[in-house]
Amino acid sequence: MTHAVFAVLLQCVTGILTGRWLVGGLLAAAFFLGREIAQAEYRWIQLFGHGKRANMPVWGGLDPAAWTLKSTLDAGLPALAILLVFALAAFIKRR
Repeated sequence: MTHAVFAVLLQCVTGILTGRWLVGGLLAAAFFLGREIAQAEYRWIQLFGHGKRANMPVWGGLDPAAWTLKSTLDAGLPALAILLVFALAAFIKRR
């Protein structure tokens, strides 16, 4: 949940300063997605790679077996939150 809060915070700062609400949100969402992929890579190495990075295939961090519910939410909630804020900002701008 804190990932979504930080993503929206970065989006709001960027949106207020530059007027580009989507850019700040996408940067934040991409950061948290990359972070979760990196953590999934470590889990994959522990679960299937016998503790060695060399055993991991290129797609190891994207293997659903290496993702948990928490990591999925940590990557997905910021994306959902920034889209909601962007939609709200676009709606307010049109009014």
